[in-house]
Amino acid sequence: MFWLRLIKNSHRSRNFVTMNIPSKHLENLVEHFSSLPGIGKKTALRLVLNLLKRDESEIEAFANDLAEMHHKIATCSVCGNISDGDLCSICVQNTRKKELICVVEDIRDIMAIEATEQFYGVYHVLGGVISPMDGIGPHDLNIEGLVERVQSGEIKEVVLALNPSMEGDTTNFFLYRKLADFEVAVTTLSRGVAVGTELHYTDELTLGRSIVNRLPFDMNLSKR
Repeated sequence: MFWLRLIKNSHRSRNFVTMNIPSKHLENLVEHFSSLPGIGKKTALRLVLNLLKRDESEIEAFANDLAEMHHKIATCSVCGNISDGDLCSICVQNTRKKELICVVEDIRDIMAIEATEQFYGVYHVLGGVISPMDGIGPHDLNIEGLVERVQSGEIKEVVLALNPSMEGDTTNFFLYRKLADFEVAVTTLSRGVAVGTELHYTDELTLGRSIVNRLPFDMNLSKR
């Protein structure tokens, strides 16, 4: 009976946040915040209560930025990075090596690689990786856009910087075969990044070394 009461009390404590919010407006905001990844109801309530203490001008600016996010933030027409215009801030830089493309899964990987300050080329965002279990095939990704960029003849090297997972390796191999007919070097990150680790969670030093010490992709195949 003691354990039964303990379990019931535990359930009550977990539901306390949602059952005792005195304002419907607060409760609605808590629901919105708790729908975000990694944010539970208690954390959401703490964030909402913090916003409640802010100046009205801060709240209005916050609300306006949220409302305008989908209208003002665009996708770069060249690489797929997020942008405030047709081209992202990386693609417009004249100092970038436009003949060097780094292929990543999503924009978080761009941010992680940029933080290392070890890559000076441009990027190509696939928008995911091939994953039959999740119903994601090659046609669901921005692969043809990469092929078109390589077909231009201006690209000298393509760095495959996908997460070192089964899905990432499968996508890497698919891209390698897709680009095999072009006169372009296909390289991949050295295995300083641990298998199963998401790229954007890797520390900057390890990720930077993996970029600098990248290897030809076919050499990576021979080690398997």
